[in-house]
Amino acid sequence: MKERVRAVLITPHDTTLVIKRVRPGVAPYWVIVGGGVEESDASREAALLREIREEIAGEAQIVRPLYQLKNAKGEVEYFYVAQITSWDFNNRTGPEFQRDDRGEYILEEIPLTTEAVAALNLLPEEISTVLREAIERGDPFATV
Repeated sequence: MKERVRAVLITPHDTTLVIKRVRPGVAPYWVIVGGGVEESDASREAALLREIREEIAGEAQIVRPLYQLKNAKGEVEYFYVAQITSWDFNNRTGPEFQRDDRGEYILEEIPLTTEAVAALNLLPEEISTVLREAIERGDPFATV
């Protein structure tokens, strides 16, 4: 069974980074940075740090696990909280960015508030709910 890892990336400004996906014939939606765990990855956490480097040329420190779900494809997705210290979307290297048929990827920095998260079509929907509930509880995202 394929495993996927994703990170709620907390910036030094207490915001979070998300990727807006724009594809022909589909309403825009947002996703959290991450991707598939490869056989060559030493662990899920190593896979997540690799994905952050590939997708946003970022360096991050994983803080803790946040949530786990099984997606519609039957894959298990592991969500983590991570503090990101640097990123450069212009230097991304992930294989998905080399394909012309994948639509646009736009990196956005949004406030870590329930209103800002609710305003996005953040997928999967379940993680949008989890994130908003954590914010409402006053979850200390930026604590290492």
